[in-house]
Amino acid sequence: MIKHHPSQELLQAFVNGELPASLSAGVAIHADMCPACQANIANLTEQAAENSFEQAFLHQFVVDESDDISDIDFDRMFEEITQTDDLASVTPSQAKFVTLKGKEYKLPKQLQHMEFASPMNLGKLARSRINLGEGEIHSSLLHIDPGGSVPQHTHHGYELTLLLEGSFSDDMGEYHVGDFILLDQNHDHSPVSENGCLCFTVANDALHFTKGFNKLLNPFGSLIY
Repeated sequence: MIKHHPSQELLQAFVNGELPASLSAGVAIHADMCPACQANIANLTEQAAENSFEQAFLHQFVVDESDDISDIDFDRMFEEITQTDDLASVTPSQAKFVTLKGKEYKLPKQLQHMEFASPMNLGKLARSRINLGEGEIHSSLLHIDPGGSVPQHTHHGYELTLLLEGSFSDDMGEYHVGDFILLDQNHDHSPVSENGCLCFTVANDALHFTKGFNKLLNPFGSLIY
């Protein structure tokens, strides 16, 4: 059962087209798995469409509040709204898979046309960077082997982790497929996966390791996420 979801503000920004491609993909993947967020997005989209309609069309037909509604040319209004170009036929896309640590995973449809770098293995972790050309924002597929973990760390920016397969836990709880976990500098954790997992991750700054000898890894924090 999905317990962690995008905030209402993030869903509104998604509907408004205000998110970078990486975060937008994360919200879209989560929504495909979460009926509640799917319905929420549909409602927000309907509200946005109504507002857009009012701004784009009504002012063309109603000049003054005192205008008689009988003067509105509804035929022309609906003709303009429903005009479309001929739609090209759509060919269903073929499923795309990625292999990390010898295991093959089917990609969500939102990631199937993205360009992936060759996997980098870091002990029980494997990471394949996604090339979205977003500068400081890094998007990746992160695989954790059974019994693997990410060392205790916090974040200088934000870190999105969307669980695609398997599960992991930290001192804040346990996470399962579909969970959308967005953390910032107020969170300090060490994800551990007992049985292994695959995550879609987005981070706009390097991890900052906070415990013992792991602090020596800080110059390489950007390599993981």
